[in-house]
Amino acid sequence: MENLSKIKIKLIRSLRSKKNRDAEQLFVVEGEKIIQEILTDHTNLVEFVCTSDAHFPFDRSFYTDERNMKEISSLKTPGNLLAVVRFPKFEFSENEIILALDGIQDPGNLGTIIRTADWFGISKIVCSYDTVDCFNPKVVQATMGSLFRMSIEYVDLNKLLSQSTLPIYGALLDGADMYSAPMEKRCILVIGNEGKGISEEIKSLVTMPIFIPKFGSAESLNAAMASGIILAEYRRVN
Repeated sequence: MENLSKIKIKLIRSLRSKKNRDAEQLFVVEGEKIIQEILTDHTNLVEFVCTSDAHFPFDRSFYTDERNMKEISSLKTPGNLLAVVRFPKFEFSENEIILALDGIQDPGNLGTIIRTADWFGISKIVCSYDTVDCFNPKVVQATMGSLFRMSIEYVDLNKLLSQSTLPIYGALLDGADMYSAPMEKRCILVIGNEGKGISEEIKSLVTMPIFIPKFGSAESLNAAMASGIILAEYRRVN
């Protein structure tokens, strides 16, 4: 097994930038649990990097020391294993529900939304162009492997929604109580920005505004939490 070269170190570090990830069509995955998800399908896996005490069997593997691992890792406390992965080729198919994300900015939120969608068997997500990159290291980490079971597309959300014939649900403060509003099996659910909610442009396209009823004093819900609550109700009635 080869030692990790300076050229490889430079390449891996460069993948912290979206521009470089897009150019190389590569991103970094860290942690053995998430990497195990990739091992079910080697086609996207490029290579492993591991410290001398991490004997992970794979043909394209490189050894490095803890100092270099800290240099290439995006984690505050790096593990002993890192993988460089090709962008998956997402396959788009007809889904019962499409999750549409309008300007989600926090990587942890996006990762949790992807993981939550996977839990509820939702496999298609469309994102506005100003939503955080799904291959951002923090997003990848938060998905805990769900990223590899999801179809994710960045689109002109306004154009997509305006051309859709599906009912469009949106989480809005002035919407109908989600527990009494009918939820169609085939639909689009829009989740808005963490601070501003759904943008005015997209809000005008929502045909079925819904609201998660509040019983306490909290001002608002986290976007990922709101997604989970609505998807749970969607699955209960469908």
